[in-house]
Amino acid sequence: MLNGTNFKEWKRHVLIVLGCMDIDLALRQEQPAPLTADSTPDAKRDFERWHRSNRMSLMIMKHIIPEAFRGTESEEITQAKSFLDDLEQRFAKNDKVEMTSLLNSLISMKYKGQGNIREYIMEMFHIASKLKALKIELSKDLLVLMVLVSLPAQFSQFKISYNCQKEKWTLNELISHCVQEEDRLKRDKTESAHLASASKDKGKKRIYQNEAAKGPAQKKQERVPINCYFCEKPGHLKKDCTKYHAWRAKKGLPELPKAK
Repeated sequence: MLNGTNFKEWKRHVLIVLGCMDIDLALRQEQPAPLTADSTPDAKRDFERWHRSNRMSLMIMKHIIPEAFRGTESEEITQAKSFLDDLEQRFAKNDKVEMTSLLNSLISMKYKGQGNIREYIMEMFHIASKLKALKIELSKDLLVLMVLVSLPAQFSQFKISYNCQKEKWTLNELISHCVQEEDRLKRDKTESAHLASASKDKGKKRIYQNEAAKGPAQKKQERVPINCYFCEKPGHLKKDCTKYHAWRAKKGLPELPKAK
């Protein structure tokens, strides 16, 4: 249904439908001359075909547009081609505005590594084809470079490789190489993730094996080191410290039993 912003798509759809129904003759050929007594059977047949095509095409087009879009002047038009031309003039976009919008879309496009790179490149080509219809044609070499520039950082080596070679890619070659490169990057990422996971699991297993190898007896033998609270040296307790006993004697304190 025509909504005021989709005239080009609506017109393309209408032409396809009328063509499939074989009633688009009035849109392709001018109205034949009126019949006379001398008109041949072929002329009469062509006259009838054209008028039937015109009548059916006009009815269908009026049926599939909102009544508010028809207007008083459109209702007075009796030829399907003139009716379609009138609609086109009414809903035609400003070419300069459309050019600017399409160029901004094309220049700002960036592939983020998500989705399908083939579809992404085809979308850029589609925008370029719309610009071509507006008399702005981008060369194939420029379009290839624009696609490469829009690729993310992980494609850096891929872009350097292209810049270093003498041969230039066609658009189909560009798509093929980009798809292959994206597949390679995905494989490398998957393999790196597997290696990191395997290395982590191996480290945990080694620690567990070392702990298990010690056994209860070895763990029991591992003591917490002791320190003397008097001289602060390791290996003995305060009650066994010779310096502590000497200090007590100097102070006139009762002698403690020495360590055996």
